[in-house]
Amino acid sequence: MIEYLNQFIADYELVIKVALIVVITIIVAKIVNKIYSKFIAKTQDTTDTDFTNYRFIQHLLSAIIYLAGFSFAIWNIPFLKPVAQSMVAGAGILAIAVGFASQQALGNIVSGVFIVLFKPYKISDRITLQDTLRGIVEDINLRHTVIRNFENQRIIIPNSLISNEVLVNSNYSDLKICKFIEVGISYNSDIDLAKGIMAEEVENHPFNIDNRTEEDIENGAPRVTVRVLMLGESSVTLRAWAWADDSQQGFQMQCDLLESIKKRFDREGINIPFPQRTISYLDSKSSNG
Repeated sequence: MIEYLNQFIADYELVIKVALIVVITIIVAKIVNKIYSKFIAKTQDTTDTDFTNYRFIQHLLSAIIYLAGFSFAIWNIPFLKPVAQSMVAGAGILAIAVGFASQQALGNIVSGVFIVLFKPYKISDRITLQDTLRGIVEDINLRHTVIRNFENQRIIIPNSLISNEVLVNSNYSDLKICKFIEVGISYNSDIDLAKGIMAEEVENHPFNIDNRTEEDIENGAPRVTVRVLMLGESSVTLRAWAWADDSQQGFQMQCDLLESIKKRFDREGINIPFPQRTISYLDSKSSNG
């Protein structure tokens, strides 16, 4: 039995050696990834830190481990040793990436590095793309950015594409957000009363914050500004400026205010007009005769 085992190992020594290297590489990558994930979780529990760099480094470490392990496995195959030498030297990496993974894949990696360095957005930021794609940045890896939208779906965008997009970042530099509360009232409604109701409802909302400067307060500027925005065909459009600490609270505040203002208008006799049409029917006999 031992002789048979020794003979088997001797016959398939190269295959066993390469397979063992590949298995060890996968195990080491998983262990490093697990340890690093625990480190990130521990850091998240203790400090308020930007995890964009940590996540990107985690993906980069995994790529390096796999690259080193597979290069070493190829090194042990005699007829593939020149390929391994090129990969280790670094020149082969570029040739293989361009030749087999295409320039687009390499462009995604470079764009990912630029995103991490210059930070137009980072993990946990709330961003909007193309006016329709909205969500929270969940991950930035070597190839693409993962965005979780508000329906809990994942939007996966290649880094080379998103780095060239014009995007709106609600968390960039300042978390505060201003929501426009716009309501149209009828021409025979009391504008001053409607403006007062809107200002009161905004000011009384728990998420509303006072965004006035000290100079504004000294000059007697109102906490909530309400102005006539437009004289439309059938309504007078009023706008109130409502400030909140962040985008999430701002959205909830906007929804609450639209409801509470509507209810106050109903109680105070302020009419919100709706389109009305008058239809005239022609008499077929008179039209023919």
